[in-house]
Amino acid sequence: MKRTIMLKKNYQFKDVLSKGKFFSGKQIIVYIKKNNKNINRIGLAISVKIAKAVKRNKIKRIIKENYKEIEKNLKNGYDIVFLWKKKINPKEVNFYKVKNDFINIFDKANIIKK
Repeated sequence: MKRTIMLKKNYQFKDVLSKGKFFSGKQIIVYIKKNNKNINRIGLAISVKIAKAVKRNKIKRIIKENYKEIEKNLKNGYDIVFLWKKKINPKEVNFYKVKNDFINIFDKANIIKK
């Protein structure tokens, strides 16, 4: 199993958010940008205004777990940043709804291997 590589630096997030393509699902927003490497890197940006730390961390865990399941089916060479929609209540977070969002968004972005 591959280890998921995370974006950590502010300039990495800014680069993806400013130059990447925007895709929206029912619960998450995704920015995707090519990185000219042979790996995918992900970043999670969950606003403090959405919820307190426990709920934000739950959202992050669910997003990471969904990504790990879908990662083997994705093309390599992308930076991906996930944002949680502010209008969605964190109590409504559901593993399967997020998974459906992932599949729809990655299909729109055309980065799923055929």
